[in-house]
Amino acid sequence: MFSTPLDPWPRSHYDLVEHYYAQYERQIASGEYQPFLYPWGALGALVTLVYLLVPHQSRPWLRNCKYLVLAWNIGFAVYTMLYTRVKIISVGYGIGVVSVWNVVWVSAILICNDAQTDFMRIERTEGAFGTASTSTSSKEEDGMDSKRAGPRKKRHEPKDTIMPTGTAGPARHQGQYAWQPYPLSPFVERLDWVLDLLNNFRGAGWSWRTSALPPPPKWLQEQLGRNSAAVPKHHDRIHASQARSHPTRTELVAANAKTLLTSCLALDALKTVMMWDPYFWGLVDHPPPSHFPAFITQSARITHVYRITLSMVGIKFALQALFSVAPLVLAGLIGPDKLGARAEPFMYPDTWGPFVAVLDGGLAGWWGNWWHQTFRFGVDQPSRRLLAVFALDRKTLAGKVVQLGVAFGISGLLHAGGSYTFAGETNPIGGSLAFFLWQAVGISAELALTQAARSTELGDRIPKSLKRVFTFVYVHMWFYFTAHLLIDDVARGGLWLVEPVPVSLFRGMGLGADKRDGWWCWDGPTWRWHSGDRWWNSGIAV
Repeated sequence: MFSTPLDPWPRSHYDLVEHYYAQYERQIASGEYQPFLYPWGALGALVTLVYLLVPHQSRPWLRNCKYLVLAWNIGFAVYTMLYTRVKIISVGYGIGVVSVWNVVWVSAILICNDAQTDFMRIERTEGAFGTASTSTSSKEEDGMDSKRAGPRKKRHEPKDTIMPTGTAGPARHQGQYAWQPYPLSPFVERLDWVLDLLNNFRGAGWSWRTSALPPPPKWLQEQLGRNSAAVPKHHDRIHASQARSHPTRTELVAANAKTLLTSCLALDALKTVMMWDPYFWGLVDHPPPSHFPAFITQSARITHVYRITLSMVGIKFALQALFSVAPLVLAGLIGPDKLGARAEPFMYPDTWGPFVAVLDGGLAGWWGNWWHQTFRFGVDQPSRRLLAVFALDRKTLAGKVVQLGVAFGISGLLHAGGSYTFAGETNPIGGSLAFFLWQAVGISAELALTQAARSTELGDRIPKSLKRVFTFVYVHMWFYFTAHLLIDDVARGGLWLVEPVPVSLFRGMGLGADKRDGWWCWDGPTWRWHSGDRWWNSGIAV
């Protein structure tokens, strides 16, 4: 589409933004696509919510309806991706990712697990669940299946527990903490529990918390052990690669406010620099501009390194800014008085782990501990079920390869979904999906090399500092040869055409690449009311 540097158009990234906006309007007017509308766009998740709100422990036929819920979500995701589009380019990517993720998450909590019997969350005992019935079978009375729980303790009530009366909700939760299984009553408590499950992807405060997150603080663990009928296995394990947790709300809010501010400044600077290079407009075959430094323009390798470095740093800062909003709003602005435990600082560990996890763990450490773990539980669960079906030990090389293939295959499909719903011309399979599959290959090679070194005792004779240097080089050389698959794809789709901040410090100072650049970057409303020919074709269009 935009293949040669001799084309007089586009002369600026603004030309491409206008082109994609006009393309969207033509597609909607012609009926090629429908606008993605709220509230109809939430029907997939709504069906899952309603299903989980109906207790099914004593109803096997209802428990088996989980396959119908999954089928509904698959169909809804396929329909959304095939027939709907949005005007805002970044939201277009999100539509594809969220559509696939909804299927993955439903599979993880309903098919690979039974959400109503396998999961528990941390909650205060007063005004929450006390001695209210949580199940009708002995299995549910114990809180969790024995395979997912530690030594069972006789159920008892904390001395300061207040019996729930009528209704209860997060704002009324007080007292000490305990592990709370699926509550049968009151309904508002069950609704709060299910909504928390559907929106807490990393598992902070849940019995299935991912290993990359730190355990609850010691004082909280003591309360949980004292007040709970069952305690999940390994919930208190600690390792050096876990993300940092903040002990107080003040520290949590301050850290995330700093992260949001620095990330926005970095994104503004990156956006300003990127727009000087047509590669970041989506013209990935273009050479760097002639006015760039000679060491970049005269070396294809350095140009490649320059572009993937800016892209990967930009992605990281964008995710940092996005993930810092929730703790600022939920813990800082709303607070525990309204949200209960969901606003406590232990619920919001840092999104990224320490970089030492990469130096000591290589690609596995990069993806398993340092990089954000938002999708970790969802992409891991299908491989756990597969290993159980084929009786494979997850600690063997074969078991690890299966886990890697499934997890990165699912991750690739998530990002391929976003690539498919992008505005520009992308290559979801050969680009985004291929990138993540190659990460599984790279980690498998790491595992094989590590096992070979251990068998010869070579690893014990190499200094730790030298191992880290080798690991650092290996990881970044792997990205040098594979990152373009993802980076080129999102650039073609239009990711970098998005304005990340409403006000630009650097472009306002005259450092922008176009004369239209200025202080204010956002134009017009981000949503409007769309009236279709039927009531179900009307709603809020993004």
